[in-house]
Amino acid sequence: MKAITMILLTIFMAKGCSQESKNDIATAKITYTANTRGFYQKITVENQEVSISKERDSKDKGVTTKISNADWKELVGYFDKIQLDSLATFKDPTQKRVYDGAAIAELIIDYKEKQYQTQNFDHGHPPVEIEKFVNKLVSLVKEE
Repeated sequence: MKAITMILLTIFMAKGCSQESKNDIATAKITYTANTRGFYQKITVENQEVSISKERDSKDKGVTTKISNADWKELVGYFDKIQLDSLATFKDPTQKRVYDGAAIAELIIDYKEKQYQTQNFDHGHPPVEIEKFVNKLVSLVKEE
């Protein structure tokens, strides 16, 4: 009986620990902004909804739509793989924003009462560690 109890306890503990190591996108607020002199785009993802704003000084959230289950599942998969504590250290692959060759972009993730933020990078050329996640976020706008 003790052996069965120990086995079950070990399984439950292992399952609990593995779940804690994954990021839970459902409790996160993700904000991606890209801007330059003539362009502004703010994408906010929260509670399986995406808000898109193209007005720089607007207090309005912009146009809000529900994210499809397939897109949400894909976002969740990419979000789980992001090392949030390392987000600020990810290097950008290009420097086009320096000479106005690309909009300046950044990603901010508010998760568990802490804010994680990338360094600025070129819109369309995110750091490789978050490339799939950012490209999926941006693709939500193109589908509108």
